[in-house]
Amino acid sequence: EPGKEAWLLLELKLLADVGLVGFPNAGKSTIISRVSAAKPKIADYPFTTLTPNLGVVRIGEGNSFVLADIPGLIEGAHTGAGLGHHFLRHLERTKVLIHVLDMSEQPERTPWEDFRIINEELKAYKEMLASRPQIVAANKMDLSGAEERLTELKSKIGESYEIFPISAATGLGLGPLMERAFQLVQE
Repeated sequence: EPGKEAWLLLELKLLADVGLVGFPNAGKSTIISRVSAAKPKIADYPFTTLTPNLGVVRIGEGNSFVLADIPGLIEGAHTGAGLGHHFLRHLERTKVLIHVLDMSEQPERTPWEDFRIINEELKAYKEMLASRPQIVAANKMDLSGAEERLTELKSKIGESYEIFPISAATGLGLGPLMERAFQLVQE
C-alpha cells in the first residue's frame, strides 16, 4: 500500500533548570565555567557564545541542577535581532532565571538600563518568561566603581529582586548565588 509522506520541522529546545541571561560580555560563560565542568569559549568581545552551553552545578551531597549559558541578548531580540529568537527559545523550559549584569563602567550603558531592556525583551517574546523567578547577579564587583553602581542598582530595582554581588573572574559570591538558585528550583 502507498505510505504516508510528510515534511516536519523539528525544533530542539534545551532542558535546563536555570538559565543565565544578560547582555553580551556580562560574564555568563565565565560563571558557568566556574560553577560546573562546562568549558565554554570565553573571550573579551561580544557574541563569543553563539550556542547555549549546559553545565551541571553540584550543591552539597547529591544535590544538583542544570545551568544553561544562553548567548547574550540585545535590544530587539524578541524580533529576531542578534539571533534573538534562536536564543530566547531555550529559556522557555527553564524554571529560574539568573540575570547577569555587568557592573563595570561603560560609557554607553548602565546596569539598571541593561536590566530593564532584557526584561522587556523577555516579556515581548513570551509573557510567561517575565514571570519566572529571577535573581540578579551583579557581576564584575572586583572592578573599580562597581560598589557605587551596585548601590544605585539597588535603589533603581529595589526590593523586587534579590541581588547577589559576584565576581565570576575571582569566584566571589558564586556559592551563595548557586545555593539560592537551587532553592528556587526546588520550590
